[in-house]
Amino acid sequence: MNPTLIPPPALVRRAEQHDTKAIQALDSAHFMHPFTSHGDLAGMGARVITRADNIYVWDSEGAKILDAMSGLWCVNAGYGRKELADAAYQQMMTLPFYNSFFNTTNLPAVQLATKLASLAPKVGGRSFEHVFFSSSGSESNDTNVRMVRRYWDLLGQPQRKVIISRQNAYHGSTMAGASLGGMSGMHAQGDLPIPNITHIEQPHHWDNALPGESAADFGLRAARWLEEKILEVGADKVAAFIAEPVQGAGGVIIPPETYWPEIQRIVDHYGILLISDEVICAFGRLGHWFAYEKFGYRPDLVTFAKGVTSGYIPLGGVMVGDRVAKVLIEQGGEFNHGYTYSGHPVACAVALANLELMERENLPGRVKNDIGPYLAERFAELNDHPLVGAAETCGFVAGLVIAKNKETREMFDPALSVGMICRGHCFKNGLIMRAVGDRMIISPPLVMTRDQIDEMMGLIRLCLDATLDDLRSAGELV
Repeated sequence: MNPTLIPPPALVRRAEQHDTKAIQALDSAHFMHPFTSHGDLAGMGARVITRADNIYVWDSEGAKILDAMSGLWCVNAGYGRKELADAAYQQMMTLPFYNSFFNTTNLPAVQLATKLASLAPKVGGRSFEHVFFSSSGSESNDTNVRMVRRYWDLLGQPQRKVIISRQNAYHGSTMAGASLGGMSGMHAQGDLPIPNITHIEQPHHWDNALPGESAADFGLRAARWLEEKILEVGADKVAAFIAEPVQGAGGVIIPPETYWPEIQRIVDHYGILLISDEVICAFGRLGHWFAYEKFGYRPDLVTFAKGVTSGYIPLGGVMVGDRVAKVLIEQGGEFNHGYTYSGHPVACAVALANLELMERENLPGRVKNDIGPYLAERFAELNDHPLVGAAETCGFVAGLVIAKNKETREMFDPALSVGMICRGHCFKNGLIMRAVGDRMIISPPLVMTRDQIDEMMGLIRLCLDATLDDLRSAGELV
C-alpha cells in the first residue's frame, strides 16, 4: 500500500486490519517522538498500538499486550471506560472550550477545583483550598517555580530564589521542569539547569547505603543531604525543596520510612517551602488520593496530572496550600502567569467523571487494602531469582534491580544494557515493563485483578529467565 493511502481511522477500526509498514513509513517521515533516537527508530520501525481495553493494548499485528505501565503511569482506571468518553462528548457538545483569562470561568473547572480541594487531606493543620490548572505535569512545575518566587518576592525576600531538587528525579521536560529534574542526559541538552536550581543525591538505598547501614539510618542520612545543601547555598537564599514521594521515572526509588519525617523537620527549621510532585503518585497510585498523606509530610504545593483524568485527556495542575495562596491572593495583585488551556472545560469534565468512577469503585482503597498488598507479596517472590538484587513495591508501583551478584551488589557493565535486553523479552512476550538502566519497573492500572497480577508475574519471571539465558550464553554469568 502507498503510505499516503492509509485508510481513515474509522475504516481501520471496523476492518481490524492495518498496514504496519505503511504506518511506520509515515511515522518515520513525519512524527518526531519524545525521548527517541529517530535514527534508531527509522531502522526498527515504531510499534503501532491500535486499541486498548481494561489492562491490555493491541498492536497493528494483532498482538495482545499486558500494559504494566498504565500507558505512562496514567491510565489508573483502565482502558475503555465509556463514562469518560461520554463525559468528554457531552461537554464538547455543551462548551468545548472557553478561556479562564479576563475574569471568566466555566462550570467544570469550578466543580473540579472544588472536588480536588475536598479530596486533598489536611495534614498538620495545612489544607488545600485552591487549584491552578495546566495541561501537564511539566507545565505545573513551571507554575511552581513562578509561584514560589512570587511568594518570596511578596514577603520582601526576593533573594530566596534557589530551588533544591534531587539527582535522578523527574519533574518534566520543559526548560524549568527539566532543570528541576536531576537527570544528567536532559541537562546535557539545552544548557540546563537554568540558574538557581541545584540538586542533592537521591534516597536510593541499593546504590547509596554504606556497607551494613540499615534502611532507617540511611533514610536519616539521605534526608540530611538537604540540610547540608541549604547551609551550603545559604538558608536565606533557598526558596523551596521539590521531590516526588516515590521517584517514578528514575526507577521507582522508594525512600526509607525515616526519610520524609526528617525532610519535614528540615524544611520547617529553615522555613522553606515544600513541593510534592505527585504527577505519578497521586489519585490512588500509592493507596491514597494524595501520596503526602501516606508518608505524613506537609507540602505547600502539590503537582498533579496523569491520573487525574486516567490519561484520557491532558490535564495537570497545582494544589496550592493555604500558606502560599493567602499571600498570592491577598498581597499579589495580578499573577502574570497562565495557559490557554488552564481549566479547559472538556478536560475538567473528564477529570470529574474519572474521580467519581474512582470513588465509586474505591480504587485507592483497593490499592491500599487488596491488590497493593497482593502485588507486594507476589513481587517479593522475585527476590529468589538469580538476576534480582532487590524487588520492592509501594502501593501499585514496583521495581527490581537486575544485579550480577546480589550478595556483593555488583552490577553488570552498563555497556551490556541488560535492562534493555530484559525489556526486549517483555515486548516479545506480550508485556510492557519499563527499563531504567538495570532497573525494571511497573505501574499497572488500578483496576487490575489478582488473577491479572498472577498473569503479569508469570510474564515477568518468564522474561527474567530469558534474560538470564542470554547472559549465560554470552559468558556474562556461569
